Amino acid sequence: MHTVRLVRATPQAAHRPATAGLRNFSHINFFTAALGAASLAFLFWVRGSLKPLLQSFGLGERAADLLAKAGPVAAIVATTLTAWSLGLAGHGVSIVGTVPQGLPRLTLPRFDLPLWTRILAPALLISIVGYVESISVALTLAAQRRQRVDPDQELIALGASNIGSAISGGFPITGGFARSVVNFEAGAETPAAGAFTAVGIAFATMFLTPLLYFLPNATLAATIIVAVLSLVDLGALKRTYAYSAPDFLAMAGTIIVTLAEGVEAGLLVGVGLSIFLHLYSTSRPHIAVVGQIPGTAHFRNVARHTVVTDPEILSLRVDESLYFPNARFLEDRINEAVAANPAIRHVILECPAVNAIDYSALESLEAINQRLKDGGIMFHLSEVKGPIMDRLKRSHFFEELTGKVHLRQYDAVSSINPELARHTLAEQRVPQAAS
Repeated sequence: MHTVRLVRATPQAAHRPATAGLRNFSHINFFTAALGAASLAFLFWVRGSLKPLLQSFGLGERAADLLAKAGPVAAIVATTLTAWSLGLAGHGVSIVGTVPQGLPRLTLPRFDLPLWTRILAPALLISIVGYVESISVALTLAAQRRQRVDPDQELIALGASNIGSAISGGFPITGGFARSVVNFEAGAETPAAGAFTAVGIAFATMFLTPLLYFLPNATLAATIIVAVLSLVDLGALKRTYAYSAPDFLAMAGTIIVTLAEGVEAGLLVGVGLSIFLHLYSTSRPHIAVVGQIPGTAHFRNVARHTVVTDPEILSLRVDESLYFPNARFLEDRINEAVAANPAIRHVILECPAVNAIDYSALESLEAINQRLKDGGIMFHLSEVKGPIMDRLKRSHFFEELTGKVHLRQYDAVSSINPELARHTLAEQRVPQAAS
């Protein structure tokens, strides 16, 4: 299945901050405001009431739906005729004006090495932001119809579109949010909608551009506002805050910067905040001291469950992959726990949630093993996943490891204190609270 989207050109001049409009608040044009408000009211009425009204007159559901979706076209025709007949352009109403007629000529870009070198960095940034924006639009619209988005195909499509734009003198191409939503709201369901749109734009470019001269920009803005508002979910902010404060911070930062400075700046801030918050949260992973639940071979957090532990065994479960931001944190946690309990003779690191161990984390594990060895303490691992084992085998870690690697946490404890492990397994299980 495919998500239907329109693409837009992204010239630099089009990315003016939204705050520029706030500075001109005192220069509101009455006619422009009236046209915009009337267009908004009409489009909202069409969206919510026109289809039921037409059906009440006996029109079929399909025909009523098509007429309702043609509401933006009616608004454009009506406001264009109004602006033309009343001469509103002379009263300060911003209109589309002259639109170049005809299709662009095919031409190759200039192969100027100094020029290409100068625009390499901006081009790279534009491509990254454009791709992120396009994927965001695609995922947002796909979620509305439970469709699947293939990021690789999206990248290929963007590349092909930009090649076509380059040889026709166009601007860089991305998946435009506003235009995609307008197309989506119009009922587009297959990629054929994009082809029909292209044919329609080509026809309009060759023959209809003079008719767009008096089209008020306020009408275009109203059309986009009504379409985009259908995707606005203010309740998501409250739900996100209740669930995760870091996710709320990334969402709120993206929204604020997008409204103030534009989509590209908002995406950069959102991606940057998400990366920073991810690194921060994973730099301090959840590490739990675990013990055996009576009557089972399962090990759970001692702070949440009634468990059995051995004072000579420190069992730690790390709930995060190990890499450079949190490698030192793990070292410090083990050192603190060992220093606080001189009776410890074995440390078992349970790794069911560890999906990766980078080289920095490997060096930390080696340092932990050596420090524990110097203190007369053996270091063990349990529940290490196969791909992690394969990578560790390519190092010298297992040759220097003082303890063993066990398939299960129960096996690790049983190899050290088999009597306690078996006795706990045979005990009657105590009902536990949900973890």
